[in-house]
Amino acid sequence: MSWSTWPVPESVSRTPRGVGEVVVRPFVPADQEAARSLILAGMRDHWGDRYDERLNPDLDDIAASYAGDTFLVAESGGVIVGTGCLTVEGTRVARVVRMAISPAFRRRGIGKAVLAALLAHARELGVPRVGIATNADWHDAIAFYRGCGGRELPRADGALGAEFEIAL
Repeated sequence: MSWSTWPVPESVSRTPRGVGEVVVRPFVPADQEAARSLILAGMRDHWGDRYDERLNPDLDDIAASYAGDTFLVAESGGVIVGTGCLTVEGTRVARVVRMAISPAFRRRGIGKAVLAALLAHARELGVPRVGIATNADWHDAIAFYRGCGGRELPRADGALGAEFEIAL
């Protein structure tokens, strides 16, 4: 399934700036190591030596951990360059998790394309809003979600997390 199969808003170009063709498609088990490595690399980039990959056992078997969810990968030239997953919690709320884009491919529209595909799927499911969480000090992620229409929810003083909501 190519990314053009997923409804993507006109504001997101079909070929992100400065890269060859990018396909956004469902995760398959053969993507396991590349997707896991990409997500963990992003965490290591952010937290440095403080990061402990054992805190994310869901990444040891993505297919099993996210069975029934919509886990997508972005692929360019046969290489996984992005990930994102939509998990549905009941009939009223879904969450976007595991958004990751390879550093060499950031700021080229790939993250927007993955998120747009996940939001389009949430609309198809009739979910009225999607929640997204990140760390309060992950400023690039916060700017990204704001730029994609995410409304930041109020935070308590000293909160470690930032929560966003996108109404569909």
